[in-house]
Amino acid sequence: MAEIVYMPKLSDTMTEGVVAIWNKKVGETVKEGEILAEIETDKATMEFESFYSGTLLHIGVETGKAAPVNSILAIIGAPGEDISAMLTSAPTPAFETATVAEAPKLEASSVPNPEPVKAAVQPIAKPAPQAVPTANTSGRVFASPLAKKLADEKGVDIHAIAGTGEGGRIVKRDVDHYTPYTPAEKPIQTAAAGTESWVDEPISQMRKTIARRLAESKFTAPHFYLTLDIDMDNAIASRKALNALEGVKVSFNDMVIKAVAMALKKHPNVNSSWLGDVIRRNQHVHVGVAVAVDEGLLVPVVRFADTKGFTQISAEVRDFAKRAKDKKLQPSDWEGNTFTISNLGMFGIESFTAIVNPPDSCILAVGGIKEVPVLKNGQIVPGNVMKVTLSCDHRVVDGATGAAFLQTFKNFMENPVSMLL
Repeated sequence: MAEIVYMPKLSDTMTEGVVAIWNKKVGETVKEGEILAEIETDKATMEFESFYSGTLLHIGVETGKAAPVNSILAIIGAPGEDISAMLTSAPTPAFETATVAEAPKLEASSVPNPEPVKAAVQPIAKPAPQAVPTANTSGRVFASPLAKKLADEKGVDIHAIAGTGEGGRIVKRDVDHYTPYTPAEKPIQTAAAGTESWVDEPISQMRKTIARRLAESKFTAPHFYLTLDIDMDNAIASRKALNALEGVKVSFNDMVIKAVAMALKKHPNVNSSWLGDVIRRNQHVHVGVAVAVDEGLLVPVVRFADTKGFTQISAEVRDFAKRAKDKKLQPSDWEGNTFTISNLGMFGIESFTAIVNPPDSCILAVGGIKEVPVLKNGQIVPGNVMKVTLSCDHRVVDGATGAAFLQTFKNFMENPVSMLL
């Protein structure tokens, strides 16, 4: 009997998917566990693995086309099987329109589906449509001990290597001949002087989602902003002392994450979400950290950040940043934030305001450290100042509440030793 494969919901914000590549053609045999297609979501491009065996009888979404979640992606069955009744009787879902209040409720299990989606998905480490085979996207590595040792010595992610050994096992020659994938740079197109010219680029799923969610946030949540200067002299000295230790590498952003997490524990009203009928006061602290990628922004989450030290936070954030750029983040990596940090200090930005990232009620915009004259003990001396701006959803957080949170955050940053107690 033929089985319908539906377009799955691969992230909490996904309303539609674009088929980047079909790995099978109509009439070809499909085995359970084979990769049917690669699907571009609002977060990443994912490999779609079939849980059915049979013949691919129908493709519901052509390459490069978008379709809403729960629409017919494909039909797999016996050769020559009549599927006309399935095509006419299957419901046609409309494109979802999420609101800020609905955002936290968009869980995969809450989406109505005519039939459970029987497919497994894994992130791929390259932008569509180029298909570069990888040895393992499931997390389990099939490799010889020598291959693992060589990969470790070369600093190569063994998950990215295609295995040519028996059963796809990664062997020594695979590591020796492995060349890391690097996206080709787009040629810069220039117009002749005095000539009008432009290029229309298609909007990616990620950019569509960013536009929709942030527009909803900006025009639904009443924003207000609180800005504060922070004396970073002690933080600079503490970071220098920490990084002098063997194997330790802590950034100012890691210190900001830790200080934010500890301040949130003292001000739970800031660690909250507007859900329409209720305000959710989160007792756990999951800090989202905005990471820039080619298509836009991803916000991987440092979970229970208040319980972690500088080095643990540093390792997680560096791992997130690398996997975000390689499109290897899992949906669980970017879901569940209770507060968000956006840091543009490394780009020389002194100060800016950020749009609240739903379902959070606040986001902290962090600028760069600037050397300026400051007044200390009645004298003007050189000092290092970092400017931060807290954007707040006024439905959840009032001015005094946000100001108290910022003062606590400031105290932690200006006295980093207090975060080690």
